[in-house]
Amino acid sequence: MADEQLGLEGMPRRLYSCTPTRLTTWLDCPRRYRFTYLDRPTPAKGPPWAHNSLGSSVHNALRSWWDVPLGRRTPEAAGTLVESGWLTDGYRDDAQSASVRARARAMVERYVARLDPEVEPRAVERTVATKTERLALSGRVDRIDERPTEVSGTQDGGTELVVVDYKTGRSALTTDDARGSLALAMYVLGTRRTLRARARRVELHHLPSGDVLGFDHTEESLARHLRRAESIADEASAADEAYRSAVASVAGELETEELDRLFPPRTGALCGFCDFRRHCPVGQAASPVKQPWHAVEELALE
Repeated sequence: MADEQLGLEGMPRRLYSCTPTRLTTWLDCPRRYRFTYLDRPTPAKGPPWAHNSLGSSVHNALRSWWDVPLGRRTPEAAGTLVESGWLTDGYRDDAQSASVRARARAMVERYVARLDPEVEPRAVERTVATKTERLALSGRVDRIDERPTEVSGTQDGGTELVVVDYKTGRSALTTDDARGSLALAMYVLGTRRTLRARARRVELHHLPSGDVLGFDHTEESLARHLRRAESIADEASAADEAYRSAVASVAGELETEELDRLFPPRTGALCGFCDFRRHCPVGQAASPVKQPWHAVEELALE
């Protein structure tokens, strides 16, 4: 009755604005989600991670390589971009940083040597977006290629877009990682809407191994991922609203028990790498603390 009196009946539902990272953060740990997206001021984070510096350095170099004039677009140029843009945060010392930098340069040069510098991507570091009746989702894609369309193993004369995601982690990947990635599926839908072109294929390019793990989505598989995204968005949105209502009702001071009920911690091995570990005794008990350079130590030793 109140909605009718206010003229709100039939009004469109408020969309939940998010990125794939926001959705997966909710899945990984609601408490970390609250720390990241809701608490203001944001709780102080721990020290920077060397693996994040490594990933950013490599991604930046691969993005900038496509801006190099074609005649100078060589593997060596890509390696130089790694060197000149190297980020040093999180490493144990200068020696470790230099060792990982050398490995990263070699990794990028090996990868770029397999690319055709004359075949320009459709987009590099492009933000794409899509909407449904329940969410407005956007995200930045590492690279979008345009390739001939293949149907039953033969080219049909058309083209389609391919979502490419660079990976620099030490863990090996499989085709299941490409097929099961919610983010990549959402990027396909965002690419279709933003660039108005056919897209169905996703690829993980794992630079440490040189492996390319690809998957061709169907309309059914994309629909499954979209339903999953909307389901996660519904949960996170409800928690957001409860948080805002609780804050308003107590003049900005929320009780710990209420916060834990709305945003319970979800513990596991990732607790050792959490930026907000210092604020979470449950996470501290769940996993030993990791040094900022832990994930790149093997690269420095090889």
